Amino acid sequence: MLQNIGFFVLLLGVLVTVHELGHFLVAKACGVKVLKFSIGFGPKLIGFTKGETEYQIALLPLGGYVKMAGDMPHEELSPEEASRGFLAQPPWKRGLIVLAGPAFNLIFPVLVYFFVFLGPHQATSTYVGAVSPGSAAQAVGILPGDRVLSVDGTPVRTFNEMREALVGRFDQPLPIVLDRNGEKLTVELTPKKQVDSNPVETVERGSIGVEATAKPAILGVPPGSAAEQAGLRTFDRILAINGVSVDTEGRFQTEMDKHAVGTPLELTVRRMDPVAAGAVTGRAATVLKVTMPKQEGVGPATLGAETPDLYMATVAPGSAAEKGGLRPGDRVLALDGKPLESFYALSLTLNGLKERPFELTWRGADGERTATLAQAPLKMEDEMGTATSPIVLGVRNWGLSAADMPVVDEVTVYMGPGAALKEAALIVPKIVKQMVLVLGKLVTGSVPMSTVGGPIMMYQLASKSAEQGLDSFLHLMALISINLGVMNLLPIPVLDGFHLLSAAWEGIRRRPIPVRVREVANMVGLALLVLLMLLAVTNDITR
Repeated sequence: MLQNIGFFVLLLGVLVTVHELGHFLVAKACGVKVLKFSIGFGPKLIGFTKGETEYQIALLPLGGYVKMAGDMPHEELSPEEASRGFLAQPPWKRGLIVLAGPAFNLIFPVLVYFFVFLGPHQATSTYVGAVSPGSAAQAVGILPGDRVLSVDGTPVRTFNEMREALVGRFDQPLPIVLDRNGEKLTVELTPKKQVDSNPVETVERGSIGVEATAKPAILGVPPGSAAEQAGLRTFDRILAINGVSVDTEGRFQTEMDKHAVGTPLELTVRRMDPVAAGAVTGRAATVLKVTMPKQEGVGPATLGAETPDLYMATVAPGSAAEKGGLRPGDRVLALDGKPLESFYALSLTLNGLKERPFELTWRGADGERTATLAQAPLKMEDEMGTATSPIVLGVRNWGLSAADMPVVDEVTVYMGPGAALKEAALIVPKIVKQMVLVLGKLVTGSVPMSTVGGPIMMYQLASKSAEQGLDSFLHLMALISINLGVMNLLPIPVLDGFHLLSAAWEGIRRRPIPVRVREVANMVGLALLVLLMLLAVTNDITR
């Protein structure tokens, strides 16, 4: 706990110092007398005076301030100091001083990200661990073990670079250069449109259907198949064949290739059986042995089975799927009469249909069935406990954890000072744009107020990010610094944005905003901030 508190104080302390340092340095440069530079509010813990300024660290680390001479309308100054008061400065100087705090909060992340990006980093390479059935990659013969070198002439080293190269690239042929066992191959494929949405923004990108992770050997077992007769069930995971471990689909196939058709095989299988615990249903693992002869075919077909991809593992209660009659264990066969090759293909099609009705064919315990369905809003909660209602069918295939799907290959990416500075300068405006979008959606109600967090959330985020390493902690620091910079530029009384607006008003109108108007505005602004803080703390406690 002490360590977490330390990270929390460090996080806030650095960000407050950066903000107030902006005001302080520009005020000094403009000739304004600075009386006090304080990190924190409340009683002074430590401090010293140097020159005309007192520097201190106060008890409460939830902010700070720079006290300048003459920053209150009725403040009296000696004749020799009257010209050095804040309000005595021309509007453009006051605007610069006010703007400096938020500006430093927006410039500081560039420096943070520069050090995050600088030097060598491990990243997921473009090595293909798996290819989705029915995908564009499968159609042109991309295989697990291939490595993507470029997309439409753009060199890519990491899986993320490949995804970014496909933003806005879909429904049109693209050349992809591959490395296969040291030999370069060029294939031309047409990425399918994939829409990635979150409460902030929607990104359309091309999807070619390759994954960086390797899948375990999990089975889908059709009724009446050799696999079912041997005692296998859908979603059984093959752990070993004749005592030889097979932790991925590739190793499963390699081991099966060693045995002739009809050879007896002893399979070690992990089965996840549903277990009821009150109102919640979980799963418990059981390891068992199954003996059967090898069958004709490749992959799961060598056991008389098929891939589990189109078998539904869960059907959400109250969803359109449940109301339409789908049940866990059913296998989806076709959509609008077109056979489906993968859950990936099903998801892409549903993504484009929204709430339009469609005809779905599936196979269940009672045989094959076809019905007309339509996706509908489904109430659920995200990882932050926020209620959402996305438009979904309400089905999921068998979920795999990160431990089940290890990244096959990583690459060391080195960024020199120039490249690191370029990346840092590009990422900060993107985050600023996202922050502005979030604020706009909070006002319109598109993003619920329950997402607003306060000190408790910041404490939790600081703790978690510190556990994940220095880069994660620095990333959080940069995000919150950008958030502070954007928030402080809002034209709300008592925030820097309102003071900046006041300076601009005076510069244009040649007279200041009336004192009474400013006093009333400050009271309103303070009341709004108090209400916002109460909302944030309430949300923190509720979560």
